Amino acid sequence: MEGSTFCLSDAAGDVDPGNRHGLFVRDARVLSRWLLRLDGHRPQPLSVLAPDAYAARFVLRRPPPAGSADSTVLLTRERLVGDGLRETVQVENLGREPTTCVLSLVVEADFADLFAVKDGRAAGSGAGTVVNGAELRFTARADGGRRLRVTVSGDPVVTPGGFSWRIVVPARGEWSTEIVAEPMAAGRWINPGFERGQRVDHSAAARKLQAWRQANTRVDATDPALAAVLRRTETDLGALRIAGPRSGLPVVAAGAPWFMTLFGRDSLLTAWSVLPLGLDLALGTLQALAATQGRTTNPVTEEQPGRILHELRLGPDSDRVLGGSHYYGSVDATPLFVMLLAEAWRWGADEATIRRLLPAADAALEWLDGYGDRDGDGFVEYQRATDRGLAHQGWKDSSGAIAFADGTPARTPIALCEVQAYAYAAWRARADLAQAFGDDRRADQCRRRAAGLRAAFTDRFWLPDRGWYALALDGAKAPVDALTSNPGHALWTGIVPDEHAERLVRRLSGPDLDTGYGLRTMSARMGAYNPMSYHNGSVWPHDTAIVVAGLLRYRHVPGAVLLAHRLIDGLLEAATAFGGRLPELFCGFDRARFSPPVPYPTSCSPQAWAAAAPLLLLRAALGFEPDVPARRLRVTPRLPRRWGRLRLTGLRLGPATVRVTAEGDRAEVEGLPAGWKH
Repeated sequence: MEGSTFCLSDAAGDVDPGNRHGLFVRDARVLSRWLLRLDGHRPQPLSVLAPDAYAARFVLRRPPPAGSADSTVLLTRERLVGDGLRETVQVENLGREPTTCVLSLVVEADFADLFAVKDGRAAGSGAGTVVNGAELRFTARADGGRRLRVTVSGDPVVTPGGFSWRIVVPARGEWSTEIVAEPMAAGRWINPGFERGQRVDHSAAARKLQAWRQANTRVDATDPALAAVLRRTETDLGALRIAGPRSGLPVVAAGAPWFMTLFGRDSLLTAWSVLPLGLDLALGTLQALAATQGRTTNPVTEEQPGRILHELRLGPDSDRVLGGSHYYGSVDATPLFVMLLAEAWRWGADEATIRRLLPAADAALEWLDGYGDRDGDGFVEYQRATDRGLAHQGWKDSSGAIAFADGTPARTPIALCEVQAYAYAAWRARADLAQAFGDDRRADQCRRRAAGLRAAFTDRFWLPDRGWYALALDGAKAPVDALTSNPGHALWTGIVPDEHAERLVRRLSGPDLDTGYGLRTMSARMGAYNPMSYHNGSVWPHDTAIVVAGLLRYRHVPGAVLLAHRLIDGLLEAATAFGGRLPELFCGFDRARFSPPVPYPTSCSPQAWAAAAPLLLLRAALGFEPDVPARRLRVTPRLPRRWGRLRLTGLRLGPATVRVTAEGDRAEVEGLPAGWKH
C-alpha cells in the first residue's frame, strides 16, 4: 500500500475477484483480475518478500515436469504500489540449455466500490476495453471519469483480455517485462509516483517513508522486544500516512486494507499517541478535520454545524452507502478534536496555527452543548437521524455493543461513559487555551462547564453497589450497568474522583477483564460477553493503552501502577506473538487457555491506533507532560522493569530539541533551554 492506494493479492501475486482481491484507488477497485500464467499454468509460489509497505517481491517457479521434483525456471514479480501499480516480471533460466515458454497476464477492471468488494456484494458495472498497440484501456461504464491504462514492454500480443509473450530464455539467462497500470479519477490521470525503470527505493513512496523516519524522534530501548515493536510502529504509521483533504498535509488513515482514509476518531487518537515522534500528524489531522467540519444540517450524512467528520469516502457507491463522501456519524470525534488542539499547543505548535483553529474548536463545543445534548441534561447523546449509517456512534459501533449486564441491548438515544469524559477534557482544554491567550472570562466559563459535567457524571454514572461506572445512560436515562473497559477512558481524562478510582482499579484488575494479553472490552461475567465478538469481549490494543494511560495518571491510587505494568507486559507479549505488530483487535480468551493470543479473523493490520498504542504506553510510562508555552517539562517515569533503559533523541518541543534517558523511576533530560522548569 501507498497512501490510500492498496493492492490485495494471493501469495503468488495474483488478483482474483473471488477473494476480494484488487488494486484499489480512491475507494474503487481499478484492477479486478491480474493473473500471471506460465505455459497456461499457475506458477508455484516459493516466498514473498515485503520489507516495506509499498513494495513486494513474489518468488515463484515453473511447476516441475511430471516425474521430477525440480524446476529450472524461476519467476520473480517485483511489485511497486504508488497511485497506480508497476510490476516487473523476470523469468530466469537456471538450466544448462535454452528454454521456451509462453508467459501471459490476464487483466480485467470492474471499478467496483470498495464497500461492495469488502462486503462480498456484486461487482461494479464493469468496463469497456480498448486495445491500443501495446496498451489496454479500460473505462468504467457507470462513470467515464474513471479509467485505467495498462502498458507493457517486451513486444507482447495484446487482446482485450490481457497480454502474452512467447519467449526463449538462454541457458543461465533471463528475460523481463515491465507492466504499468495507471488510473484516472474524476476525469484526470493520476501521477502514479514512480517512473518506468526506476529503482523501487527511488520511488516517491520510498522517499516519503525515508523522510518520515528521518524527521521522527529516535527511540532506543534496551529491551529487544520493545525495540522491535517500536520499529514496527514507526514503519506502519509511516505506511498509513495519507494526504489530508484540501490542505494536503499528512494525516493517518485508519487501517489496512479497508479503511485507508481519514477517520475523525481514529486519526485524532492516533495523532495524540504519536506526539512523541513529532507534531506533523497532529497538525495535519486538526487542519483536515477543521476543513471538513460540519457547516449545515443533513440527516442523511448526519452532518450538523460544528460536528467533526467521522469518515471520508470517494468511492462510486459513497452516496448510496453513506449518503455522500463525507459522513459525520460519530459522537466522540468532536470533543477529541478540542482535546488534541490543546495538546498540540502544549507540545509546541505555533500560536498562529492554534489561533486559526480556535473557531473550529468553539464550533465543536457549541455542537456538544447543542446538537450533541439532545435533551438538555448536560450529557452528550447520539441517535442516528435515519435508518442509514451507524446505529451506534461511539468507538464500539457494532450491533449489540451497548448492552446491559444481563445482555439486553440498550436503546437510543445513548449517552456513553467515555464520551462524557472526553467532553469534560474538551472543556478543560478550551479553558487552558483561553487562559493562554488572555481570555480569562472564557477560561472561567469553560472550567465551570467542566466542573458541572464532572459532578453530574459522578452522580448519574457511578454505580456504588457495583464499584464501576455505567457503560452509558440509555434512552430512558437508565444506567447501562455492564462492566466494560470504557470507564478506563474516564481515568485517562481525569474526570474520576480518587475515591472512585481506587474501586475502579480493583474492578479493572479482575480476571474477568484482564486476559493476560490486555483488557477485554467487556467483562466475562456479562450477559453479552463473547471473546470472539468485535466489541463484547475481544481485546483492542488501543483501548488497553488508553486505560494504561489512565491508570498511570492515577499512579497515586493503590494498585494502579501494578495493573498498568501488567497490561503493558501483556500487550507487548501479544505484539511479539503477532510478529511485532499489534493488530486492530484479537480474541479475548484467557491467556491460560490459549497462548499465543487467538487472532480475530477480519482484524485490520496494520491499523492506526493499534500501531500507535506502543507510543501511548511509552508516553504514559514516562509520565511525559510538556508545556512549551509555559517553558515547563514534567517527566515522572514509572517504567516497567523489563524495559531497562529508554532513550529518546531529537525530541522536538517547540524551539527546543531534547534528549530524554529514563530507567525505572529515574529520568534525565538534556538540551532544555535556559529558563525552562523541569
